[in-house]
Amino acid sequence: MSTTVAKFGGTSLADAAHFIKIGNIVEKDPSRRFIVVSAPGKRNPSDTKVTDILLETYEKAAEEINFEPCLLQVRDRFLDIIRGIFSGEKREAEEEMLNIEIAKLRDSLLSDPGRDYTASRGEYLAARILSDYLGFTFVDPEWCVCFEKDGVLDLPMTLRTMGAALRPLKNAVIAGFYGADPDGVIRTFNRGGSDVTGALAARAVSADLYENWTDVPGLLAADPRIVPKPKTVDYLSYRELRTLSYMGASVLHTDSVLPASDLGIPINIRSTEESENPGTMIVRKLPKGKARRAVTGVAGRKGMSVIQVEKVMTSDGSGFASNILESLKKRSLPFEYCLTGIDTITVVIRSELLQPLREALISELTEELQPDFLSVRDNLSTIAVTGEKGTDATDANVQVLNALTEAGVEITTINQGAGKLNLLIGVPEENYEDAIRAIYRMIEKELG
Repeated sequence: MSTTVAKFGGTSLADAAHFIKIGNIVEKDPSRRFIVVSAPGKRNPSDTKVTDILLETYEKAAEEINFEPCLLQVRDRFLDIIRGIFSGEKREAEEEMLNIEIAKLRDSLLSDPGRDYTASRGEYLAARILSDYLGFTFVDPEWCVCFEKDGVLDLPMTLRTMGAALRPLKNAVIAGFYGADPDGVIRTFNRGGSDVTGALAARAVSADLYENWTDVPGLLAADPRIVPKPKTVDYLSYRELRTLSYMGASVLHTDSVLPASDLGIPINIRSTEESENPGTMIVRKLPKGKARRAVTGVAGRKGMSVIQVEKVMTSDGSGFASNILESLKKRSLPFEYCLTGIDTITVVIRSELLQPLREALISELTEELQPDFLSVRDNLSTIAVTGEKGTDATDANVQVLNALTEAGVEITTINQGAGKLNLLIGVPEENYEDAIRAIYRMIEKELG
């Protein structure tokens, strides 16, 4: 029998009705043997995610402020879920479990509050309750998602221990988002890290499919906050997904692509609200009959700064670019991309990272390089236009640039690597949304 790992995000676990939907989804396909869950998300736009309530609880405890009202909010969220899906003795048992776990959390907050431990309890309780509802084994990632003492994931150990924990089981529910270090201290991924747990589980059991259930019916070709009702992409490659996720398409945590892609495990993004919709399939190679597109989607990031350095005869010498990059490395300052031209070097950096180091960096570059011209421009954004075939279609790039020109958008930088997967375009922040809309109008025809 094939094996599917299904991860359900916070919106898919928001209340009892959503737990019931998950039960129906899992029941329809016996291959969905391993379920990974986030903490319950918002029930409505004005609601608060359980993880956010837990973090507020921790902050109050750390500052020795009364945290009990926040803790009771967490208890009540889960109590409502329990009372909506269980009855009789089963409900009583679940309520008792919840009270015990809330008491443990209260004791931790009173004695030695830990931020990661507190934040992880949303996933822990959601997994405990869902496992009992489905009749699946509960697997606590504290025992099989392994972090180093510095908080970095120990991937080889995690894959070994996770595989050993899951493979003997017929079915299981695993809490996402957290694990533990060698001392047993709870460690968490960045927000959205349940996606990573799901991908790790898929790789650990060599799953045939990794499903990621969320509140959208797949990967959208553009940000719906900017483009009204953008089309859903049916197929795209791991590389395209990685780029779009990194550049702001928030449907998947960026680190969740690699564990699945290493084994060529397809990733299927689907909607809990539209469970019959096939969603978006992310694959290594498109199936026969599916043509590669010149452009798959567009995404971007605001908050960029550009450092431009000019010096005559730079291109005839060596070491000029390396000196600039060494100055960045010395300050552990990452850059988005670097452009070189005749006598010029341009580096694109996130403004929030540059700002604290800006004065010292510019002073050092001026002193060491003695440039003819050095400038820093802020309030820029970077847009990625992604497509596996864009690469073979010079015409697609021309169309993108023409679309921006016709929309009156200033282009500050253009970058396309040798692999030609992405066309990266810099535009002023005030033109960002206009640029996204102009590019999407161009690619909408491509999506059909």
